[in-house]
Amino acid sequence: MHATDTSALPETAGTAAVEISQRADAAEWNAFLARTPGGSFYHLFEWGDVNRSELGHEFMPLVARSGGNIVGVLPLVFVRSRIFGRILCSMPFVNYGGPCAETPSVAVALTRAAMDAAKSGGADYLELRCTSKLDVDIPVSMRKVSMTVELAPDPDVLWNAFTSKHRKNVKRAYKDELATKVGGQELLPTFYSIMEESWRSLGTPLYKRSYFERIVATFPESTRIFICHRKDEPLAAAFCGYHNGIVEGLWAGGTVASRKLDANYVLYWEMIRDSCQRGFQRFHLGRSTADSGGEVFKQKWNATASQLYWHFYRPDGGAMPELNVANPRYQLATRIWRKLPAAVTRVVGPPLARIIP
Repeated sequence: MHATDTSALPETAGTAAVEISQRADAAEWNAFLARTPGGSFYHLFEWGDVNRSELGHEFMPLVARSGGNIVGVLPLVFVRSRIFGRILCSMPFVNYGGPCAETPSVAVALTRAAMDAAKSGGADYLELRCTSKLDVDIPVSMRKVSMTVELAPDPDVLWNAFTSKHRKNVKRAYKDELATKVGGQELLPTFYSIMEESWRSLGTPLYKRSYFERIVATFPESTRIFICHRKDEPLAAAFCGYHNGIVEGLWAGGTVASRKLDANYVLYWEMIRDSCQRGFQRFHLGRSTADSGGEVFKQKWNATASQLYWHFYRPDGGAMPELNVANPRYQLATRIWRKLPAAVTRVVGPPLARIIP
């Protein structure tokens, strides 16, 4: 597939036509997101540069126009690997993506254009991670939910709404001399060190450090790193993105010591309080598997679950792929990964992580 090949994109919706966007359209693309419900941090045009430069994946930004104006966008990334196959995805490595459009018919046109591109480009399958169900007859997985906290200008409003047990747990964690640092590029080394330990314990390869550095450099005013620590000991870390009044929890992790000290209670409360004080309206705590321990923890912050719809299309008509933690082969791989020496996972992890969308 070539980013300049538009021959496989004949889809229209009324008078709207779908084409592959050019780099010069970035400002117009982002302006569309700013005024359109559903436009998120993950849809920003610059993610294409991040994925291309740091992970080596082709960016294919689809745009629907009517009368010369943008009426819909769909950022696509082509992830190719010998292990997992050729995957055209929106958006890989983050919580969601999918079509962002003014009308359902434009969203359908973008989806069908993506299906055509997957077929003509030799993709094994197309994956669209959406916050709402698409009106297209293709398989959809509903294993994931997005957990959202409704914020308020005064964080005490949220604090007082927590259960007394939850407030007690947060206060108890603070008594262990826990505190939180907030920053950007200067906190990346600490953040990355914590994530290496955390993701290894989960059996998951981690991206190279320059990937996170590029994200911060690309979105300096729209990202923040939080580090929870006790004295000089870093315990837990989180990486957040900010766009259109919404906070996106991208990545979080903790050390073994953090679990014993309940550092996540301090970390999450500091992130929520910071978001309230900075005037944001909603905090997406990140996606969770339905009925998982992660969902239960996020419910303690009065987060509510919104269904995510992961649509799949296989040009060959095969079954929906099973690249998820419920797959027995995936579970075996995670068990093996946990047992590998840290020196090995540190070297092998980034090349593997870049091909697991």
